[in-house]
Amino acid sequence: MKRILKPLTYILAVVYFLVDAVFMSVARPISRWLGRHLEFKRLRAWIRSLPPYPSLALFSVPVIVLEPVKPVAAYLAATGQIVSGAVAFIIGELLKLVLVERLFHLTRDKLMRIPAFAWAYGKFAEVRAWLQATEAWRAVRALSRAARDLVVQAKSRLVGGVSKLATFRD
Repeated sequence: MKRILKPLTYILAVVYFLVDAVFMSVARPISRWLGRHLEFKRLRAWIRSLPPYPSLALFSVPVIVLEPVKPVAAYLAATGQIVSGAVAFIIGELLKLVLVERLFHLTRDKLMRIPAFAWAYGKFAEVRAWLQATEAWRAVRALSRAARDLVVQAKSRLVGGVSKLATFRD
């Protein structure tokens, strides 16, 4: 039984990290945009004033609150509510990752003072580097860039068509 469950556990862990990595590539730009456009000066100052362990507790809140969205989304999909499950999963995962990214950005130096966190983050960085070096990751990134380019082209055509329509009406 152990010989069967061990590889299955590794496969599930890889899938879990892949999903988070794919969503992080979307969440990171959103997080940066929010950081540039929403100020929350008092909240930011309060977060930065926290010592290391309270920073870790705050950093853990989005994960603890939003991680259960995944099984709920799976339940919704399993009961035939596929669109609701997909929407719950996507929104929950993006919200979790955006909040974690922002909090990590604000508390990184303090979190790295905690030996266990620094060790775990080092292992996470190793796994991420390995994952990003794989052929599969490069293929997904190429597809992502191609899709983004198509969206940008479609948007520019739409804007151009609307502006031509506006000048035609005048």
